[in-house]
Amino acid sequence: MAYSFDFSSLADYGPVLAKGVAITVELIVVGGALGVGLGIACAWAKALGPRWLRPIVSAYVELIRNTPFLIQLFFIFFGLPAIGVGLTEMQAAILAMVINLGAYACEIIRAGIEATPRGQFEAGASLAMSPIQTFRHVVLVPALQKIWPALTSQIVIVMFGSAVCSQISVEELTFAANFIQSRTFRAFESYIVATVLYLLLAVLLRQVMRGLGLFLFPRRRKTT
Repeated sequence: MAYSFDFSSLADYGPVLAKGVAITVELIVVGGALGVGLGIACAWAKALGPRWLRPIVSAYVELIRNTPFLIQLFFIFFGLPAIGVGLTEMQAAILAMVINLGAYACEIIRAGIEATPRGQFEAGASLAMSPIQTFRHVVLVPALQKIWPALTSQIVIVMFGSAVCSQISVEELTFAANFIQSRTFRAFESYIVATVLYLLLAVLLRQVMRGLGLFLFPRRRKTT
């Protein structure tokens, strides 16, 4: 017997899907911004920071990159309360995404820093800049410009990873799809809609990151 698709039964659940999309966007905006910030700090520590700090950052990066995101999420949400650190579902999800993205962004950004010509560092020193000032004003922007496409892809991957946050009852898009199919018993239709929405979010996120890249790294006009 052929399966008969029926999307009309999902019509009453538009607000549920809208809420799921809104929470997914909130997760990626907050988690993405803070995660990239953490990645920049860790990249500086590994590439240019004090020697004592480098093994600590390296251990953090290796730990996060070699363990599943779901385990990290469970550790934060179920483990931290055991030592008196209570977090809401949303706070735990954002913290897990920040920590996860920070580790991956660290290695991506570090590659950009190490690809920066040594003359950039010398130019900063010749202007009497401190190492931090040289990194911030001379090295960081060219480094980010080199790795922006890779960083964009990693942020999109983290957005997809936010789907597992439904496991701790964060009401994001996957949670909404699970809720709808449990009420309507239309699993195909529910997850098809969720898939299309994730696709649209990914395309939109890439366009936003592209526009942000053009704003942060304007192309220099060639002079004749």
